[in-house]
Amino acid sequence: MNITGMSEQWVTVRIKQKGDNKCISWNNLKDIVLAHPDAKKRVDVFALSIYGLVIFPKALGHVDEVVTDLFDQLDKGVTPVPAILVETFRSLNACRRVCEGRFIRCAQDNISVEKWMAILQNQ
Repeated sequence: MNITGMSEQWVTVRIKQKGDNKCISWNNLKDIVLAHPDAKKRVDVFALSIYGLVIFPKALGHVDEVVTDLFDQLDKGVTPVPAILVETFRSLNACRRVCEGRFIRCAQDNISVEKWMAILQNQ
């Protein structure tokens, strides 16, 4: 809600359950990018969309609610680097398993996201 500048009702109507995640459709975000009167909000929502659709994809054509929480934290000075590194390791490991390629030093399956975050934040 803070990122889009839209009302709580607007956001609530558009949040959908996709598998285990609550997401908002790219089409809804695109409407904001194209028409919001505040240029900063348009840029913020566009950046959020890139993160949600490309860097942290969970559901095709949708941005996970967790990504919006990450963006909200950025305004408070919290660094996204550990989260990005965790997702990179997990994604590369998943690609390695599917394509039978090689990724040296890949994430181990039994390490949770929270554990990786703790490991990377303490480095």
